[in-house]
Amino acid sequence: MLRKAFLAVALAAATTVVAPLTGHASAGGAPPTAAAVNVYYDTSSAPTFASAIRQGAANWNARVSNVKLVENRSAATLRYREGNDPRGSYASTNGHGSGTIFIDYTQARQYYVTRITAHETGHALGLPDHYSGPCSELMSGGGPGTSCTVASPNATEAARVNSLWANGFAGTYEWKVIYEQVPVHS
Repeated sequence: MLRKAFLAVALAAATTVVAPLTGHASAGGAPPTAAAVNVYYDTSSAPTFASAIRQGAANWNARVSNVKLVENRSAATLRYREGNDPRGSYASTNGHGSGTIFIDYTQARQYYVTRITAHETGHALGLPDHYSGPCSELMSGGGPGTSCTVASPNATEAARVNSLWANGFAGTYEWKVIYEQVPVHS
């Protein structure tokens, strides 16, 4: 008898856990809702740009609902670094919220630094570069020139990230290092 009671409780508990994972309605009849996936980031190796990184993350958080960028050094899968690199700023990422974003000092003096941090974060969220795009496209990077200060994703970019992260991360994206192609403007 005790074994039957234990099995009944275990079965009820398993149903409560499995239903949200499988997408089936719970006993109450309401469909499960997916919570946003948290991507934890760390700014401790980029203290010069910490406030711009936080602002870039806030800009993404204001525009997307399926993924949230949360600063948490001990849980971070996404780390920001700063320094000098002749190749400029870059993202070394799998596009699933993991990797390293490097902010180059020289490039940060030439371009709006919050745009750089938000753009590189876009790679960590799964977006590719689109250098031929207008200033209104965050992922156009340095393509529009140094006067561009748009540091938030546009509606198309936000929709793409929401789509990629609809059920965790649904896209395919290989680990890569994405160096920013900074155009020479005369």
